[in-house]
Amino acid sequence: MTAQQRSILSAALIQLRPEKGQVEHNLARVRQAVAHEAGRGTRLAVFPETALSGYFVEGGVAEVSRSPEDVAAGLGAPPPGAPDVILGTYETGHEGIHNSAVYLAPDGDRWTVVHRHRKVFLPTYGVFQEARFVSPGTVLRAFDTRFGRVGLMICEEMMHSMVPSVLALDGAEFLVCLAATPSRDYGPAGGLPGNLERWDVTGRAIALEHGLPLLVCHLVGSEGGKLFAGGSVAYGSHGEILGRAELFREDRLEVTLDPGEGRRARTASPLLSDLRVALPHLLTAAEAASLRVEDRPGVAAGEVGRPLGQPAGDEPGGARTRKTEKGEAAGTEARAAGASGPPADIDPTDDSVLELDLELVERVLVRFLEEEIRERRGFESVVLGVSGGVDSAVALFLAVEALGAENVHAFLLPYATSSPESRDHAERVLDAVGVPGRTISITGGVDAYVEAFEPEISDLRRGNLAARFRSMVLWDQSAALEALPLGTGNKSERLLGYYTWHADDAPPVNPLGDLFKTQVWALARHLDVPAEVRQKAPSADLVRGVDDEDELGVGYEVADLILHWLLVGRTPEDLIQAGFSENNVQRVHHLLEGTHWKRHLPTVAILSSTAIGEFYLRPVDY
Repeated sequence: MTAQQRSILSAALIQLRPEKGQVEHNLARVRQAVAHEAGRGTRLAVFPETALSGYFVEGGVAEVSRSPEDVAAGLGAPPPGAPDVILGTYETGHEGIHNSAVYLAPDGDRWTVVHRHRKVFLPTYGVFQEARFVSPGTVLRAFDTRFGRVGLMICEEMMHSMVPSVLALDGAEFLVCLAATPSRDYGPAGGLPGNLERWDVTGRAIALEHGLPLLVCHLVGSEGGKLFAGGSVAYGSHGEILGRAELFREDRLEVTLDPGEGRRARTASPLLSDLRVALPHLLTAAEAASLRVEDRPGVAAGEVGRPLGQPAGDEPGGARTRKTEKGEAAGTEARAAGASGPPADIDPTDDSVLELDLELVERVLVRFLEEEIRERRGFESVVLGVSGGVDSAVALFLAVEALGAENVHAFLLPYATSSPESRDHAERVLDAVGVPGRTISITGGVDAYVEAFEPEISDLRRGNLAARFRSMVLWDQSAALEALPLGTGNKSERLLGYYTWHADDAPPVNPLGDLFKTQVWALARHLDVPAEVRQKAPSADLVRGVDDEDELGVGYEVADLILHWLLVGRTPEDLIQAGFSENNVQRVHHLLEGTHWKRHLPTVAILSSTAIGEFYLRPVDY
């Protein structure tokens, strides 16, 4: 074999969906995958961040953490022709628990730990809580392997330009990043979740700047409703995409790397060489900038010494101006600095900010239901109430696509005041997907209570009573059919508090809860839900002649836009200046701010240091 042939590296990115918290099971799957790769002649097998446990384990990190030596032992004897292995694990260390990447090489009848990298940047914002549960690493270096010098990164580290630069300066010949990034932002631009679009921008820039190939292995699967998209990807030394694994499925991406191509790229564009020459001056400038930070206006005293990775402004009372992954300002710093006039980027007539890649959203939600119903919770079927409205219709269409019509149990649960039109629409929806519906009238049960104990009951109380009675029937049918109840509430209703607590929100799985009402309508058109269901005025159908807009005081088309801008950090004053009706803005803001309690579990008096959900922390799917 020639020296050139020896330099060619066949690598496989194994896009794995781990069983949450089941380390031994996941080790067995890695072991099986490694044996498969050995049979294919693969020389390097890469697995995602936290591949041995799942990512969101919260207070369970101590239970799932393993030393690199324990991981090596758990993989058993390497098979003949075994590849080197890189995988992510929560690591037991002398200084606490770390989110680590471990590089293992076959060595006779055992695996040798070549390198361990402990994640330096621990995201603790939004859905992330890493710094609460694991300790940061403090060392960053490249290391030698039989295939050349490698630089390892874990997830957010790839987003900080200094990290790949340090590894490249340390002689890395290729870079590998293990990632677990929850997918989000499904705008209409095309094909990828918004967070992966940003990863592409960053990944291509890293490869291009340093003239190095970069492998990124993404976790896949649903963890408590947080979806990891997969889409593992390889970038070439010129910033080109060499290949991408499938979205939302376990997959394997094979790629061939030629270190010679990297050398040619660095010769043609010697940016890394230029960086090496300028580095002493840059280090001096960086140190000076760090010392000057206290003198800058608006910077809190003592900020220089904040914990590594903690963004500015996270201290109590600190100003917060973090930006979203798409670069959209989360604060109103320009106006705070004295700018005047209406915000230029807010248009009350422009609903394009709510547009979605509907084909991708459909794929995501179908996969979400497959995983949460069957793979995570062990149910084969679901029960749901079909009202004749658009929300339950969309949930029904998605459930049938995910589970099959024979595994969807639909119930019509009319009350005496329900509209005959609602029953007709519900039956049309059921016919469209081939699901038989069972009708159970709740009138007798509700009226028996009212007549016996509360004959003066108000329409509002009667409506809430009927909603809770419907939920009771669905839960009982769930037990009878051994099927999981499926929720149908949308994001607008949840944010406005427009639902009956412990009734509409009771089902444990809900595919629509992060879609505004107008987005549900758009998805209904995409799924070809019957037009009469999509186009009618939305109503809870509990009080005759009253629809949602009557009770809310504002239509969803307006409310959703106001909610969107409030959620991304704009103030009511910003929206009023931009041209929204003051009455509408104040109404929506009042409903949003006054119903936080409805979006949480019951408040419990904390009396111990082991309080559930406060100190004793385990995710819902653990």
